[in-house]
Amino acid sequence: MAKKRTAKSNSNKVDVVGVIEASAQKVCDTIVNKRRPKMRIPVRSLSNVEYKAKSGHFELKGNVKERTLTVNTVKTFAQTLKMMSLSKELVQADDMATKREAYYISKNWGDAAFHDQPESDTVMDDVEAMFGVNREQLRFVPEEKGGDVAGRLVVIDRDSNGKKLEIDCTRFGSGSYSAPSDVEHLQFRSKAKFILAIETSGAFQRLNNSGYWDSSNCILVSMGGVPTRACRRFIRRLSDELNIPVYAFVDGDPYGYFNIYRTLKVGSGNAAHLNEYFCVPQARFLGVTPQDVKDYALPTHALKDVDIKRAKDALKNDPFVKHHKPWQLAINQMLKSGVRVEQQAFAKHGLDFVVKTYLPEKLKKVSTFLP
Repeated sequence: MAKKRTAKSNSNKVDVVGVIEASAQKVCDTIVNKRRPKMRIPVRSLSNVEYKAKSGHFELKGNVKERTLTVNTVKTFAQTLKMMSLSKELVQADDMATKREAYYISKNWGDAAFHDQPESDTVMDDVEAMFGVNREQLRFVPEEKGGDVAGRLVVIDRDSNGKKLEIDCTRFGSGSYSAPSDVEHLQFRSKAKFILAIETSGAFQRLNNSGYWDSSNCILVSMGGVPTRACRRFIRRLSDELNIPVYAFVDGDPYGYFNIYRTLKVGSGNAAHLNEYFCVPQARFLGVTPQDVKDYALPTHALKDVDIKRAKDALKNDPFVKHHKPWQLAINQMLKSGVRVEQQAFAKHGLDFVVKTYLPEKLKKVSTFLP
């Protein structure tokens, strides 16, 4: 049995209003003293993170960008302050706003209004990183969910009146439970042996319909592509609370390896200030691997130029890949073969091949999984 981990909460009590007011007061005092105010924001990129093997996730190196009030930056500076003010209002009113609603609220800000939502999201992320808190604490709720779930799991939630509500994930027929965007209040009950995190909704549906979770005593979670922060947090909490391993099953291509699996396991450069909460360091890579292509004679597609670039960039710049020799070998094997493979390629051998052959064989060799 794996060593018991202690789950950290990403909703630790922070005086958000106090932090915002202190920051705003500093800006005000600087202006009164006839100096240009500055805001220091962590650089959110892969170049400003390092992989910490002990903690198991990306951490910021410490590089920051300074946002100084100038003629050229006055709009962004004002937008940042207005976003802080909106957050303060929401916290004090015990209210919330979706990211989309925050964008539309800005239309009342005159010249500081956002042109489009990506612009609004960037400023929101900057505020989050500047204060070291998450969007939920700022009372901004993303339009995302925690993934589809099926299998041997009872989720203990609460209804609109605060009454405890037990949700049995084995009782959704051909459907599945949809984890909410905020999972901190959830409790879990299960005797499952492992969690299988799956990239595509199609593969998840195939395994769910076949009752794989029943025959293998596991929990299936659909990541639906790159897992949202809510999805990663849900899987992390599941694994921590139940003390069971997580295995990832994604396409055998650079996007699946680095954008999906690596984000699940160690986080991203863009959200490095919160990776300790929104990643699953205990995850292991089940497949599809370059070696699986050979071992199971899978049909493939040629690597695209973007695949080759992404793979070579990972070898050169990704701290996680540079730390793990097995991943370097796997990537070089893929580049040498010049091909990529999809989860659905196993259908060549029959629609039940993954359930009856591939997964059982792989799970007998967990020690050989890529880290």
